[in-house]
Amino acid sequence: MTPELLPVTYTPWLVALSFVISAVGAYTALSAAGAARRDDRRVNRTNVFMSGLALGGIGIWSMHFIGMVAWQVDLGVGYRLLETMVSLVAAVIVSSLALGYVASGPVTLRRLLVAGPMAGIGVAVMHYLGMYSMRFDGFFDWDASVVGVSILIAMAAATAALWLAFKAKRRSHRVAAALVMATAVCTMHYTGMTAASVMCTAANRAAMLPGLLRPADMPVIVAIIAFGVAGIIGTDLLVQRTQARSAVSNDARLRSSESVAAR
Repeated sequence: MTPELLPVTYTPWLVALSFVISAVGAYTALSAAGAARRDDRRVNRTNVFMSGLALGGIGIWSMHFIGMVAWQVDLGVGYRLLETMVSLVAAVIVSSLALGYVASGPVTLRRLLVAGPMAGIGVAVMHYLGMYSMRFDGFFDWDASVVGVSILIAMAAATAALWLAFKAKRRSHRVAAALVMATAVCTMHYTGMTAASVMCTAANRAAMLPGLLRPADMPVIVAIIAFGVAGIIGTDLLVQRTQARSAVSNDARLRSSESVAAR
């Protein structure tokens, strides 16, 4: 059968939801990364991993698959579980490396020029691994120039987001950084999607290849991972903040007692 180019549409409210999820993941990640710096200038590796888990697992991976649910084409499409999970692991590892590198020392231009592109590449790697997990009766016809543009957008915007996040002291600035990071992720995703033309080679478009995750399964999987990760990280950061406040309070009481005893 001669390959047929199929039109693609998007569900607007799911596109908007994908941006919100990415922003929430980015904010959670930047909050954890900011808390990774200790007073003794050492880095809390647990917080670095949590920041990578939030950015990679929620801000990038969850956003990607909500975006794919928003992607509508008249064709039976499924996802291979292995590549889908590999894309999640890759996003978390690269995000952890990028955020950990920035958090490990003073925010210099050199650090930003390493970590920003690294984070952007992490977004791109996850996206194209996620695309590779797709199976249908046909193939993607890629526009290499648009793929390149999508990666450059992700690298540039991620660098700007990291600069905002680690230079800013106010929560409002961190929110702005999360929005910039979400813009980087979503712009890369939807630009990357325009690079892929769907070519159908099946007579029966509705036919689904066996042994695949269906698009209808993805929201449940994404919700479990996104809310699970957010809950774990949010709880841990709250516990850390409570312990820090308790330590400060105890230190103040000890100093007060020593002052009274000295009199």
